[in-house]
Amino acid sequence: MGSEPSEVTILLNAVKNGDRNAIDRLFPLVYEELRQRARSQAGGIKPTDTMNTTAIVHEAYLKLVDQTHPDWKNRAHFYAVAAIAMRHVFLDYAKRKKRLKRGAGVAHVRLEDTEVASPEPQMDDAQAEQVLELDAALQKLTETNPRLTRVVECRFFGGMTVEDTAEALGTSAATVKRDWVIARAKLFKDMTSFD
Repeated sequence: MGSEPSEVTILLNAVKNGDRNAIDRLFPLVYEELRQRARSQAGGIKPTDTMNTTAIVHEAYLKLVDQTHPDWKNRAHFYAVAAIAMRHVFLDYAKRKKRLKRGAGVAHVRLEDTEVASPEPQMDDAQAEQVLELDAALQKLTETNPRLTRVVECRFFGGMTVEDTAEALGTSAATVKRDWVIARAKLFKDMTSFD
């Protein structure tokens, strides 16, 4: 086995070098891993028809392949970028939930219409509010220490191990462990101050 690059790494390099067809071959190889990571991230959010791990992975993947010049350095970096994409998917769901709560996007229908579509449910109000609070706290954290935010994205949104996070961020596992503790403490403090 040794140091031969995995098929995922080979395809990531092909994508980086402009082979857009490699993306189509990459997805089946990373799909189940992305689903497991999304499942661990979505653990506290009850699945619905529109927000389940499959939907999260598909939306995150669309964000990944929409990049004009992806620069995925290796497998760990790809999953770190996927974690950021999943964070944005959760944030998009939370924002949509908040807009729907205020009535935005609800179609006006006449009483004579026989088919009435209801707004799609994504997450409950408390869960949407938590995602929005977390995003605000992460934005604040990014202003003071962007690396801590990257650690949270990898560990929390991407479900990455300490070792994978260290590889993706080009740092040591000890630094990731320390940053993870610091980031969680800062986020907890900032999120409780929103109340």
